[in-house]
Amino acid sequence: MTDTAAEFLSLIGLKELEWCLFAERLAVVAVGAPPGDKAEGQWWMAAQWAPYQREGEPVQSCILVQTRFRGKQDGVPASSTLKAYVTWQLETLEQEEQERLELRPHPTEKTTHIVSHEHGMTVWKTLQEGEAEPQCQSFSYSRAKLQGLLLEGASLLLLRVLARRQTMPPDLVFPAINTEGDLCTSSYSALGIQRQAVGSAETDVFVIQRAVHTSTGASTVWHSSFLPNGHLAQLMQIGSPMLMLLQDESILSKSGKFEPQLPFPKEHLDWEEDIQLYSHFLDRKDELQLSHAAYLQQHPEVRALLSDFLQALLFQQPHDPISFAAEFFAHQRPIGSPFASPRAASPLPKSSPGHPPANGK
Repeated sequence: MTDTAAEFLSLIGLKELEWCLFAERLAVVAVGAPPGDKAEGQWWMAAQWAPYQREGEPVQSCILVQTRFRGKQDGVPASSTLKAYVTWQLETLEQEEQERLELRPHPTEKTTHIVSHEHGMTVWKTLQEGEAEPQCQSFSYSRAKLQGLLLEGASLLLLRVLARRQTMPPDLVFPAINTEGDLCTSSYSALGIQRQAVGSAETDVFVIQRAVHTSTGASTVWHSSFLPNGHLAQLMQIGSPMLMLLQDESILSKSGKFEPQLPFPKEHLDWEEDIQLYSHFLDRKDELQLSHAAYLQQHPEVRALLSDFLQALLFQQPHDPISFAAEFFAHQRPIGSPFASPRAASPLPKSSPGHPPANGK
C-alpha cells in the first residue's frame, strides 16, 4: 500500500462513515437495453451498525455490510451474496462471499469465508457441485502480508466515502483478497463528473474506476457512478453483458437517507419464482433481522425481563399462564424508577387460592 493510500484511510472520520450507512437497490439490465426495459434481476446493498462477537470475546460495535445479487449469467439463473463485519477504520473482522449458478442438473455454489485473528487472516474456500461431496480448502496469511488490507465489504464503504467527497488522490492502491482467496491489489481512480440518465431524468454523477489486479497480470475493472449523496446510479463490470442501474428517479430529490420504493401493485404472481419480488422479500427479511438485533442490543433489559418471566412461569407452573403473565408484568418497575426497597413486595405473582401450581408444589 502506498503512503498516500495509508494517509487517506487514516483521515476518514467516524462521522463521515455514518453518512454512508444506508441501503440501496439497483435493477439488473442488459447493456444497451432501451430505457424502461424490464429488469432481469436486482442488486441490493445495505450498511449499518451491528453487534459483532466472537466466542469468548466481548461484543463490539462495527459496520455490517451486505450485498445481494439475483439475475442471469449467460442465460443461467445466478445469485451472489456478501456479508462483512468491518470496523470504522475499515478493517475487516469477518467476511463471507457466496456465488451460486443454477446449472441443471448440477447447480454450483462457491463460498469464500475470511476471518481475521491476532496472527493474520484465515481463508476457507468451499465448492459444491450438485450432489457431489464439497471440495474444501483452507489457508492463512500472516499479518505482515496484510498491512493496509481492504476487503470487498470495506471497499464498498470506501467507494461511498469517495463519492460523497467527489475528490480523491490519484492512484489509490491497497492490498486485497479476491473471490478465490488469493492476495492481489485493488486500485481506485476518478474518471470525473459525467451526465447519466436516471429513469426519465438526467443528472451529474461522479464516476470511480476500481480495478482488481492478480499476480498473473489479469485485471477485473468496475465503473461505479455515484450521486452526490453517495447513492449508486450505475455499477458496471467492464466486459460484462449486464449492468446495475438506478431506475427510481425520485431518489434525485432525496438527501441521502434511504427511502423504500413504492410497493408493487396488487396482482396474482408466484413471488418465489419472480426474481424481483423474491429479492424484495429477502431484503425486507434482512432489514427486520438487523432492526430487531439492533433494538435488543440497545435494550439489554428486554432479555433479562423475558428470562425472569420464564423462570417464574416454570417455577410456579400456573394453570392459567395468561393471567399469570398479566399479573407478572403489571408488577414490573417502569424503566428509570428507583430500585425497590428490601421490604418491597415480590414482583412474582402468587398462585390464587384454590389454584396451586400445576406441579402441585
